[in-house]
Parts: sequence; C-alpha cells; structure tokens
Amino acid sequence: MSKEKILSAKDLSKTFSNESVQQHVLKNLNLDVYKGDFTVVMGNSGSGKSTLLYALSGMDRPTLGSITYFVDDIKKDKKESTGDGIEISKFNNDKLALFRRNHAGFVFQQNYLNDSMSALDNVMVSGLLQTKDRKALAAKSKELLSKVEIEENDWRKFPSQLSGGQQQRVAVVRGVINDPEVLFADEPTGALNSQNTINVLNILSDLNNSGQSIVMVTHTIKAAERGNRIIYLSDGVISDELDLGEYVGDYKDEKNPDQEKAIERHRKLKDFLQEQGW
Repeated sequence: MSKEKILSAKDLSKTFSNESVQQHVLKNLNLDVYKGDFTVVMGNSGSGKSTLLYALSGMDRPTLGSITYFVDDIKKDKKESTGDGIEISKFNNDKLALFRRNHAGFVFQQNYLNDSMSALDNVMVSGLLQTKDRKALAAKSKELLSKVEIEENDWRKFPSQLSGGQQQRVAVVRGVINDPEVLFADEPTGALNSQNTINVLNILSDLNNSGQSIVMVTHTIKAAERGNRIIYLSDGVISDELDLGEYVGDYKDEKNPDQEKAIERHRKLKDFLQEQGW
C-alpha cells in the first residue's frame, strides 16, 4: 500500500546574501514527506538541515521553489491550490502564521519557554491561539503533561524551577497541543544529558506510534535510530536516503525481545552513514 503524502517540496532553493557574497544553502531540493512517518534529516554541519526544516514548516521562506501541503481542512484557493494540495510558499505572512498555528508544531534545541509563565501556562498559551475554551484546553494540557511524566505538583512551576529534561518535555507538549499534522524537531535532544535524551526520544517515539508525523533534524545515531526514514543532506541537496523500518527498541538492551532486529537496524544505519562520509 502506498503511503499518503502530507507535504511536498519541489525545486527548493534557499540563498543567503551577505553584502556581495551569496551562500546557496539549499539547491533545487525535492522531498516528499508521508503521513505517519518519522523522517530524520542528517548531514554534516552546514549541509542545510535546519534551513530545510524551517522552510518545510513555514517558519522561513524559500528563495525559489514550492512547498505544498495536503491537509484536508485547509480551504482551497484557486491561486494557491495545486491539485488536491495547497502551496504555502504563496501565503502572505499573516496566512502563513495562521497555517503554522493550526497545522505545524515545532520543538527547538533550546526550549524557549516563557520564564514568567508556569509549565502549564506555557502549553496553554499556544493552545489559546486556536481555541478559547480554556476549560477543555486546561484538561487537555494536563493530560499531555501527565503523559510525558510532568507531575501535577510541577504544573505550576516556572521553567527555572524545572530540570532541563522537564523543560524540554514541556516544550514537546507545547509543540503538539494544537494537534499538528507535522511535528518538526530541530536537534531536540542536543542540550540534554543521556537520560533526558532517552526520555525525550521515548516521547517522540510514542507520539509517532500514535500516528503523529515527525520530521527531525539530528546529528546523533541514538536519535536517528528512532526514525523509519533517514534523509541525508550534503551541500544543500539530498545525497541519499534510507528506509530503516520501524524502531524496535534499544539494540544494547539485552531484555529487548527484538534485540537482534535492533542490532541489524543499528548496523544498517551506521553503514549508510559511513557511505555518506558522515
């Protein structure tokens, strides 16, 4: 069965200009993202990973090319529709902001929580952009915080009173509070220690298992192993990709009933990355 496409980037280019110098970060890049996939974007520093993520999510505009989403409840416009999709690269700033609010979530390496708001309020303030039903939103926010193991006595704490891992878990909840079609994550574990890294990756895996489409940039094998599809960028273009299959647990875990599959999956990813010169 063929997968359902959720977004498509065609001939995507991004150029940054600094006085007389132009830096071509993305170069006529083509990429389809599919519903329910956990897509991981890897590549050496400067390859264009984060630039691609920002363009796909609508947080930045490409210099050239198109980004089309296939989302059922976006009203079609003759000037913007492409087949059964809609091209967000043609949106003005206001319409693009509305699109991001309703259809794209984002988790950054730094959590960017508001220090003057509690953990619960940091989540709810994003949700209030979409709904004014505070009671229902509060209930949903508390349920999600509980799912990522933020205890009730921590809901009213300020970010400075939480650990780094707790802060990032709150940031993940903030990213999914509006039920985005795609959750974008830019090095979401880059500022965390080993245990908190595992905790956040487990949350992302759980979200994906429940049907959440995810596109994540990472520079580590540990994080990349959570994906089922690996995209490798080199100098602004996709040099290759790997179908890794579903995540079957930690390959180092001797109690993992699928340890042999996990070991083979780990080897497959390492071989792929070595072929790319990673």
